[in-house]
Amino acid sequence: MNRRLAVLVACFWTIFTSYAVRYGYGILLPEMLSPLAISKTEAGVIYASFFIAYTILSPILGLLGDRYNVHLLLTLFVAIFGAGTFLMAYSTSILQASLFFTLAGIGSAVCWAPTMALAQRWTSSKHRGKTLAFIDVGSACGIVGTSTIIPLIVTAYDWRSGWISLGALAFAVAFLNLLAVKNYPEEQPEFHEISSRKKATDPVSVIYMSLLRDVRFWLIGLAYLLTGFSIIIPFTFLSTYAVEELSFAYEASTRLITAIGVGAIIGKITLGPLSDKIGRIKVMMICALLISGGSLGMAYGQGIGLVILTVVFSFGYGAAWSMYAASASDYFSKKSSGSIIGLWTVFLGVGSIISPVIAGWIADNTGTLSWSFVLAAAGGVVSLLLLMPMWRLLPISDS
Repeated sequence: MNRRLAVLVACFWTIFTSYAVRYGYGILLPEMLSPLAISKTEAGVIYASFFIAYTILSPILGLLGDRYNVHLLLTLFVAIFGAGTFLMAYSTSILQASLFFTLAGIGSAVCWAPTMALAQRWTSSKHRGKTLAFIDVGSACGIVGTSTIIPLIVTAYDWRSGWISLGALAFAVAFLNLLAVKNYPEEQPEFHEISSRKKATDPVSVIYMSLLRDVRFWLIGLAYLLTGFSIIIPFTFLSTYAVEELSFAYEASTRLITAIGVGAIIGKITLGPLSDKIGRIKVMMICALLISGGSLGMAYGQGIGLVILTVVFSFGYGAAWSMYAASASDYFSKKSSGSIIGLWTVFLGVGSIISPVIAGWIADNTGTLSWSFVLAAAGGVVSLLLLMPMWRLLPISDS
């Protein structure tokens, strides 16, 4: 039990750190634009560099996490993540910032698919939604922590100190993973056989070809792409929008991100357990509605109305990630869940790569970020439509 708790705590902090850095970019961005002399489109390019590396490496690390030493992966790649984040403090141009954030993206690729797959190994199918929702609360806590502490650091020092602090956090979590993570529970001997390379479930080509022929894989994957597309736009530009167009003070603008983090925690701890009762797909559809409605509200809301609609967005954002991760085991194979989540992360990465660039380009050419939030809302609507055919499909038994 102590080992199980230690592994789950390490998973929690890995997710915490991943999202603290990933969405810390949007929090630090208003203070970075002028010193780096970059446009919003160029800011989107820097952010996209992170997701390009993340997207390329995620399926590879998801597969390696299923078959080899996830303990080593979570230690080494989180340390790489910390190095890239730390170096962001020394960026002086769009090229340097893109290269450093690419390095951070390489390390971050281990912080989702292998981490969530590891958490699933250490919990039962009966409590999977609840456990993954708890682990995924780390992402919301990371957002709350970053949006609360980083503005204080920036105000006292500068934006570069914010990146140094986030890099130090990642190095600390890499050390935690070195001490706490164990590959497989003792009561699951079939996983030990895979870990020691005595046998594999199926050839990689067989697993991937089977998935690519499955319409369920494509429906969920494309919905995941559009969910990521929608979510990244507010996290990239909401603080900048509040400062430049709504005349918020910098500290006040970051409180909108804090509101997303707090609301996300509520979404995770309520909708996650609910999915164990009513089904993952239904909750994913609810998430799509909340994300879409909240994004549309950001385009037109002001004052307290903007805060309320930001919280609406946060409920859907909060629960979405763990629902997609849990559905990998619900509709496919638990033993291959890391590979499946890794492949879906390619879809997510595509949405995350193009989203900030398109949103930034629209803002530069229209003179407002409002249309970018409208685009985010449209992405949520299409995600909902893709999930609707999955409504009546039943999950498989645990395997």
